[in-house]
Formats: sequence, structure tokens, C-alpha cells
Amino acid sequence: MITWRQGAVRSVDPGWEGVLVLQVETDAGTVPALAYVDVVGSPQVGDRVLLNVTALERGLGTGGYAVLVAIPDRPQAWPQPDPDSPGHLVKARYTPLQTMVLGVDDPEGEHHATLADADDIAGLPVVAADLHSALPAILAGARSVAPQARVAYVMTDGGALPAQFSRTCAHLRAAGWLEAVITTGQAYGGDLEAVGVHSALLAAHHVVGADLVVVSQGPGNLGTGTRWGFSGVSAGEALNAAAVLGGRPVASLRVSEADPRPRHRGLSHHSATAYGRVLAHPAQVPVPTGTTGRASTDACLAQVSSAVDRLVSTAGHLHRADVPVDGLLDALAASPVRLSTMGRGLEEDAAAFLAAAVAGVHAARPELS
Repeated sequence: MITWRQGAVRSVDPGWEGVLVLQVETDAGTVPALAYVDVVGSPQVGDRVLLNVTALERGLGTGGYAVLVAIPDRPQAWPQPDPDSPGHLVKARYTPLQTMVLGVDDPEGEHHATLADADDIAGLPVVAADLHSALPAILAGARSVAPQARVAYVMTDGGALPAQFSRTCAHLRAAGWLEAVITTGQAYGGDLEAVGVHSALLAAHHVVGADLVVVSQGPGNLGTGTRWGFSGVSAGEALNAAAVLGGRPVASLRVSEADPRPRHRGLSHHSATAYGRVLAHPAQVPVPTGTTGRASTDACLAQVSSAVDRLVSTAGHLHRADVPVDGLLDALAASPVRLSTMGRGLEEDAAAFLAAAVAGVHAARPELS
């Protein structure tokens, strides 16, 4: 079910790459809205617009904005189709806003010959994470040992579908921390578009020339509070793909010292399920070791260490890898984007970001494999 609103644009702000931020006056008051320019066009002050306010009115965690759907009265603002534009990948298929893009391995594209028979990623480290918020922390860890590493981010479709929704990606690209974004499944808007995780990983290796790949869903995630009802199961599936293609799978743990939900305190049940049961191939599980001098963080990391021991004892395909946390809080604090997971920053939930950072360290250091 969609909740619609129409209104008039009262202000247009630059936003970030590919996105304009609007204030729209509706009959329910003035609301903030996002306009994805490539999909709906460029609104101006005074335009009548149609909005989808479903997530905004439900107060969902990633629903802080309405989404502009159409500028019905000014066709000249709409994106203009290019009849000569190549590509036939349809993303967000059969939704009202399905969009067509050029797939990285489309026959019309320049990389088709490179990827047509590609079948191996030659030991490329692939870090999978449950939450999008782990991305900058993984990169901070990787850059602490390999500052020149070329990193590709594969965004799956478990959360937001438009890559442009992620200010994190935009800022990491601007800072030079991220070489390319590859959107896969129903997600779209990356530097490269892929059908699935397998072709995305092949593109990361053969087209981007990445030294390291991070795979996670986009901003936002879906969960029902049940054992299996969460979109983060895709982390285990991503590492299966990495193993099948000859990569080096690295499992980034979801950890928290401050989440109010017991199932996510210490080692989250999401990680135990995705890596212990969905993942079926050998993978490395980096575990933060040592102390930070922060009592709550160190207590959490000790709990995580014990929980990983139990997990590894029942899942023979998982291999624990201890990674010291020395210096990582400083590396995390130097991130060009604000670290935030479920609304908590580095000060509130340091353990969450340290667990992601050690995965980056481990993936970027061949001697730790």
C-alpha cells in the first residue's frame, strides 16, 4: 500500500550527488523530500509534485524523507530518454518507477567481452557485512594497513534500491576512499550495474581492478525480530558467491555494546545465522582482540570473543582470525563520513565499528589470510 501526497515545492537544496533535497508544502504540512534527478527529473520552486510518503508517515528508521514520484505539470523537467542509449537491464522491475540501465556485462557495453567467460576472482578479498553502516568502518580498517588499496563496494538490494540514497557512498567517493560502487539485483545507480552478486564480484576484479571488495545491502534493512526474517541473510549468500568464484571470503561481524535489543547485544544473531548457517563455504571471521581502555567496549569485545568460539565450534567452515584493535579507534575517528549505526556513533557504540574495522584490516593484509 502506498500513501500519496501532492504539494508544491517551496525550496530546492543541492543535496548530494544525484539527489536534490526539497521542502514540499502539502495539505498535511511541509515535508522534506528527495528527488532522484536521473529517475524523475529536476523540480523547481513552485512545481506541483506527487510524493510517496509511505515510510515517512510510518516513522521508519530510513524514512525521514518523502520521495518525489513525478512532476506532472512540467514535462520539460522530466528525464529525456535517449533512443540510442545502450543497455537492457531493468531495475526495480515492474514497479511504477522501474528504470533501464546498461549492465556491466551487457552485450552492448564495452566490458562484455571481458566478462563473457569470466569465472574467477583470483583470491580477491571479499568482506561481507550485515549493515550499510559497516562500510566506512571496514574501509577505515583497511586503509590503516593499505592506504592505497582500490576498494569496490557491491550494494545489494536488501535495503535502499537507489545508490544515490547513500550519502556515505557519495562522501567516501569524494574522499578517495572508494573506487567504485556496483549495484546488483534490483538496486541501481552505481558506477556499474550488475545482474547479481556473482557478476558484480567479477566486475570488481576484472573491470575495476579492485584490491578489496565490500558487499552489503544499501542503507536501511528489513527485520521482523525472528530468527530468519531479516534481509542481512544476504551477507552469507555474498560470501558463498565469493568462495564459488575463487575469492577470499571475510565475514564482518555485527556487534553492539549499546543496542537495546538483547538479540543484537554482543554478537548479533544476524551474524550467527548468516555466517553459521547460510554460508556454506570456508570463510575467515576476524575477531577484535586486545583492550581499548573503555570498560563497556572491552566487556562487549570479550563477550564477542566467547560467542565466536561457540559459533566456530559448531560451524566447521568458519575460521577465527584474531586482529588487535591497537590504533583502530583513531583510524575510525578519522573517517571522512560520520560513523553511525542505528543512530549510534563511535562514542556510543565503539564495539560495532571496531568489529567492522578488523574485518577491513584482515582483508587488506595478505599475511593475515
